[in-house]
Amino acid sequence: MSPILRLLALVCFSVLSACTSTPSEDAMAVASRAPEYGAVDDEGFHIEAVEVRHLAGGRQRAEVAYNGPEAPGTIVVDTFARKLYHVQEGGRAMRYSVAVGREGLSFRGSGVIGRKEKWPSWQPTANMVRTRPDLYAAYAGGMKGGLDNPLGARAMYLYRGGRDTMFRIHGTIQNATIGHATSAGCIRLFNQDAIHLFDQVTTGTKVKVRSKEESLELEGPYMDDAWGFAVPATPENEARLETDKIAKAEQEAAEAKAAEDAAAKAAADAAAYAAMSDAEKAKADAKAAKEKAKAEALAAKEKAKAEALVAKEKAKAEALALKQAAAEEKAAAKVAKDAAAAEKKRLAACTRKGIAEKDCPLLEAANG
Repeated sequence: MSPILRLLALVCFSVLSACTSTPSEDAMAVASRAPEYGAVDDEGFHIEAVEVRHLAGGRQRAEVAYNGPEAPGTIVVDTFARKLYHVQEGGRAMRYSVAVGREGLSFRGSGVIGRKEKWPSWQPTANMVRTRPDLYAAYAGGMKGGLDNPLGARAMYLYRGGRDTMFRIHGTIQNATIGHATSAGCIRLFNQDAIHLFDQVTTGTKVKVRSKEESLELEGPYMDDAWGFAVPATPENEARLETDKIAKAEQEAAEAKAAEDAAAKAAADAAAYAAMSDAEKAKADAKAAKEKAKAEALAAKEKAKAEALVAKEKAKAEALALKQAAAEEKAAAKVAKDAAAAEKKRLAACTRKGIAEKDCPLLEAANG
């Protein structure tokens, strides 16, 4: 296994360094149900759409009511409920689902975003290279930003007292981890969410990481379900935990059996191919190439359909926003026109009564 695959197998990198459907079907589903998680071309990189199954259980971002005491503009991280809030005006907040690594649990209290980076680079610490040279030695000189970089598309670096805390809020190359606690790492979001949050905040933005007591007070108790996702610790969720564990074990056994069957079929096909004559191999190769080309053409067609649907949904949203803006502008113009007419009426009433403009009372009194 290559070093990068071994790295990905670890699920996440340590902050000590600085923190069932087919693809085409899933792309169409994302485009229709959650266009904000569609494929993105960003800074020369192509970010794949987030599979719909990773958005289940309320893991897509949403504007929600917010009952915390923090001022608008503050980022609030709850590592226990595995949520991140960007506080808005009027008792609202944008809520994001996050994955929380071991090092993400080590910071409590407040800091500020001291640095922001697009497609950040990453470098393991000397300790990481010394203890796991098989994983990290190849990256001792650093890994440049890109799709294989564990910090993802964006990183926001938390500072306190002018010093880097080594706590990061960043994207991820592993969408399946969102909502989980992981063995290592910081606070991770879907790359699409990391880009969205990055664009909403500036350096100097305050960040509050809740204590367990604060989380319990504002979110209530949380627990891990059978699949490792943070869910409210309700009697219903606790009651179904054991049943879900059995279902998960059965699912994993079925997947393992399917993998074994696929491996056995691949081995049998390889043996059969090895036993073929050159002419039979040429015929089989031609058939395989034809089937591959057909599959690739179908995948390209489905991708184009998904991208067209995303573009259509985006255009629809933009048209609606323009329509709403026009309606608001029209309403504001009417308010201004009505105010001007009322002012004119007030001054006319004062003029009739011989009252100077500077002494002219409110409209009701002027007409009285």
